[in-house]
Amino acid sequence: MEQKKEHKKKFDRKLFGRIFTYVKPYKSKFVLAVIFILLLAALAISRPLLIQVTIDKYIVTKNNDMLLVMIVILIGTLIMESLLQYLNIVITSILGQNIVRDLRNEVYTHIVRLRTKYFDTTPIGMLVTRSISDVEALADVFSQGFIVIAGDIVMLLVFVGAMLWKNWEFALVVLSTIPLLLIATHFFKRGVKTTFNEVRNAVAALNTFVQEHIQGMKVVQVFNREDKEFEKFKEINAKHRDANIRSIWYYSVFFPVVEILSSLAIGLLIWYAGIRMDSLKISSGEFTFFIMLTNMMFRPIRMLADRLNTLQMGMVSAERVFKVLDTQEHIINNGTHSPEHVQGMIEFRNVWFAYNEEDYVLKNISFSVKAGETVALVGATGSGKTSVTSLLPRFYDYNKGEILLDGKNINDYELHSLRSHIGIVLQDVFLYSDTILNNITLNTSSITREQVIAAAKAVGAHDFIMQMPGDYDYNVRERGATLSVGQRQLISFIRAYVHNPSLLILDEATSSIDTVTEMLIQKATDTLTQGRTSIIVAHRLATIQKADKVIVLEKGEIKEMGSIRELLALNGHFRKLYDLQFEGKAVL
Repeated sequence: MEQKKEHKKKFDRKLFGRIFTYVKPYKSKFVLAVIFILLLAALAISRPLLIQVTIDKYIVTKNNDMLLVMIVILIGTLIMESLLQYLNIVITSILGQNIVRDLRNEVYTHIVRLRTKYFDTTPIGMLVTRSISDVEALADVFSQGFIVIAGDIVMLLVFVGAMLWKNWEFALVVLSTIPLLLIATHFFKRGVKTTFNEVRNAVAALNTFVQEHIQGMKVVQVFNREDKEFEKFKEINAKHRDANIRSIWYYSVFFPVVEILSSLAIGLLIWYAGIRMDSLKISSGEFTFFIMLTNMMFRPIRMLADRLNTLQMGMVSAERVFKVLDTQEHIINNGTHSPEHVQGMIEFRNVWFAYNEEDYVLKNISFSVKAGETVALVGATGSGKTSVTSLLPRFYDYNKGEILLDGKNINDYELHSLRSHIGIVLQDVFLYSDTILNNITLNTSSITREQVIAAAKAVGAHDFIMQMPGDYDYNVRERGATLSVGQRQLISFIRAYVHNPSLLILDEATSSIDTVTEMLIQKATDTLTQGRTSIIVAHRLATIQKADKVIVLEKGEIKEMGSIRELLALNGHFRKLYDLQFEGKAVL
């Protein structure tokens, strides 16, 4: 048990130290905040001292002239304290926001470099929570946490030191309630940390649920799942409420306990002064000093509990954020080969691939593609077609074998360089909530508007774009919701065309569009594949008439390979697929 506690303490110190490393670029602001804290502590103790002097020397002696001077000094002290508090809040807030900006940049940069497999198993809502609300919680750690807590502790030490200096007997009477306060704070801190962990889990669950169901709202509505899904939402929302209520309960108990202990300390002070009045010989000003200081001492203690709450929340959030940052799910990018152009010769040599351990979805795949050649991958759903195309740009890394591009292993290529030579058109086209122009160029400054228009004309999409309000500046909204499936597909073709890749992958690019648009895309495909090495994944065999080579996959293995006429003559797997689609009609 003791070892477990020790481990936890070490872990917390390590986490604290890691958070604090983000302060290094802003040392000057941090030092300035510390100076303000020390000045505030000095000013805080000056007020009761000034009041003691005022009572003993000028009120008791009825020296009205000096009394007025002391009042002016006290007002000046309050104004100075208010100004320092203002400056301290500003500087710590700026410090916190700068650190949050840096950390959020780091988290986002880390996430965009994670391998595709990580996103297959991690809810998007969770990553949104980590990148936004969890990182934001760390701003309060610096604006209301570390520095302010340090200031409260310094102030408490100053108050206790002043009490002991003035009258150690009175000081011990006031401090006699502190052990009870420490016990209450310990239970409060432990309970609040648990509840805040539950709150953050509930927030992540809410974000994930809401995001998924808004994105899939059509499915929810078409299957009349509104009421059922609402019941699930109510259950998750109730857990969030309960977690917050539990944290509020700790507050509702702790704050009254602090107030009671504060009143008890003052009561004990008055009682002790009463029974020792003759022997102590304490002045009215000194007694007032202790009453004021007792109230002032418990005020930062009350605030300290709230700061600890903020700190606990930030530490929980920090643990979650660093867990994402510590995720080592990156594609290893040790390659150095960065050619300006590639010819496009592809070779798979005995490639084995599994998404999970050794549950292989591709088994001993071997084939070659000459530069400028078009190869079609066909087969039933789940045969491994998309897996083959996902390995070439290294969305996933193969387990065994070798994949070569221009005779060089793709792992030897610098990752960004490798992907810059590959253009991909997917069945599920993703468009950003932005203009058509920016969705095509992806804000690449080297691609001009004229190039985009020329590419759109080549693909056959210029006419439909010009019919949109604002033509190329038309905002397609989230995921291209205002466009049809075919229109989105055509935009993705322009995107691939205008980036001028040496290798082209068309993954089910014509499986979800109407006949007219399919004809446009067939024409665009001819234009796009001309002079480029192309791999086409297709369920519609009519779309691969001009393929130089067809590879038939079944359960992750190559069953047949050759030209269309050669495969038809074999009367094997390809012939079965052909007959199923065309019922004996001569189409190819």
